[in-house]
Amino acid sequence: MEFDWSERQRARYHDTLAAVRDAFPEDGTAAEAASATYDRKDWLLLGQLGLLGLSVPTRYGGGGLGALDTALQVEAFGRGCHRTGLVFGASAHLFACAMPVVDFGSEQLKERVLPGICRGELIAGNAMTEDDAGSDVSRLAVTARPVDGGWVLNGAKSFVSNGPAADLYVTYATTDPRAGHLGVTGFVVDRTAAGVSASGPMAKMGLTQCPAGTVEFTDCFVPDAAVLGEPGQGGAVFQHSMGWERACLFAGYVGLADRLVERCVEHVRARRQFGRRLAEFQAVSHRIADMKLRVEAARLLLYRACWEMERGRPATLSVALSKLAVSEGVVQAALDAVRTFGGRGYLTAGGIEAALRDAVPSVLFSGTSDIQRELIARELGL
Repeated sequence: MEFDWSERQRARYHDTLAAVRDAFPEDGTAAEAASATYDRKDWLLLGQLGLLGLSVPTRYGGGGLGALDTALQVEAFGRGCHRTGLVFGASAHLFACAMPVVDFGSEQLKERVLPGICRGELIAGNAMTEDDAGSDVSRLAVTARPVDGGWVLNGAKSFVSNGPAADLYVTYATTDPRAGHLGVTGFVVDRTAAGVSASGPMAKMGLTQCPAGTVEFTDCFVPDAAVLGEPGQGGAVFQHSMGWERACLFAGYVGLADRLVERCVEHVRARRQFGRRLAEFQAVSHRIADMKLRVEAARLLLYRACWEMERGRPATLSVALSKLAVSEGVVQAALDAVRTFGGRGYLTAGGIEAALRDAVPSVLFSGTSDIQRELIARELGL
């Protein structure tokens, strides 16, 4: 098995890292920037950097990258950009919204929305979660009934990533309540369609740069051309997008963990206590060694999951292991960073506490850590 990157991969990674650092510098206004949601200028800039269409085929304006090369780019994005909510919002836009269109949309739908998604002219929102359904795809309260030429949607989605800012939504609705997960259908819905109503952004603990809110559908007509796959295939469409999201989106958190390790190493080399550098205290150096161990183990699991996805192999176990290792590891890394920086890590000015707030939701979205453990246990035949 080959572990080294190709020269092209290495150059692309460092080019993206440098471009992101230049585009979104961390300076004296870091605390203010970390609390503000992105704007259209930010989004268009991401489009210019090619980060909104990495895995979309080139004929639709994307980068045409496979899962592993895409993950390497998202990793550079997460390492170089201190606005983790922006990294998350862009990744949700790409993996939970663009990729279902790539893999299941009609040619007409692809040509209509994918170029704008890749260029940053359109913002896509992932409208799957419901207050009472959680991760249970078979119990969606939003319904879609067939009418001449399309479907009529009714119901509400919650925690819609990019929801308040989005131009279109990838959503899922129950079309046959008797069929469980086989009675769910996926749709692409324009924000301007009659009957679509989006709330303002929710106040939340972290990822504050990515606005999230509720979206309601009231007798909203969606044409047949905007259906993803076939009616009843929505559960499979959603799980397919989760493979992309749980692997490639979490590469951004590997990048964040890398950044935390780097900052801790720099800090303990320079900071002195009791006449010694902090790096000379074994309790401190071993804590950072454990941080490095967790991020490298998670990185290898993530790369393997992407490698298996590219080869069309069953990747459920690898993706669940990867997602669990990355999310739990980055939360611990952020806690360790706060402890390493001490009082400075608790202040908003340094950005360390923001990393902790941004890390916590990683154990919740895209399937909680408990869901990942269930998937792992199931794959082991338990």
